[in-house]
Amino acid sequence: MIEIVEADIARLDVDAIVNAANSSLAGGGGVDYAVHRAAGRELAAAAMAFAPCQAGSAVLTPGFELPARWVIHAVGPRWRGGLEGERETLRATYDRSFEIARSQKEIRSIAFPAISTGAYGFPKEPAAEIALSAMRENEEYFNRIVACLFVDPENVAIYRRLNKRLSG
Repeated sequence: MIEIVEADIARLDVDAIVNAANSSLAGGGGVDYAVHRAAGRELAAAAMAFAPCQAGSAVLTPGFELPARWVIHAVGPRWRGGLEGERETLRATYDRSFEIARSQKEIRSIAFPAISTGAYGFPKEPAAEIALSAMRENEEYFNRIVACLFVDPENVAIYRRLNKRLSG
């Protein structure tokens, strides 16, 4: 079952959170800023060892001071009108994040933000369709999958509507 919550992903008590990172992995704005701030300085050093990270890819670091033991830093695509493979790249970002999580046997619960829908400008509805599709395909591997949407009632409504449609 996929949970849809409106919360700060950096405060969730799950095994792993996915950070909507930029290619430098050094921290940025939005979710990335919140995760780096809550995890402490060690997170930036651990993540930057993997930089640069291309859109569609992801890397794993410890969670340091976060409630989550692990952080999967996932780099989504910038929206450029939908003509440069953005949908496929966003799907690859979710797929790679799940692949990393499945490779760590102790990760049984995972939370995702709405990757690429903030400063990267990906339209919310198609991004939610891609995210929920990937989540549904990975449900059997996890005890808990959370779509964590921070202070975004519009996106929460989109996710809930699409999740209900996909469920039934």
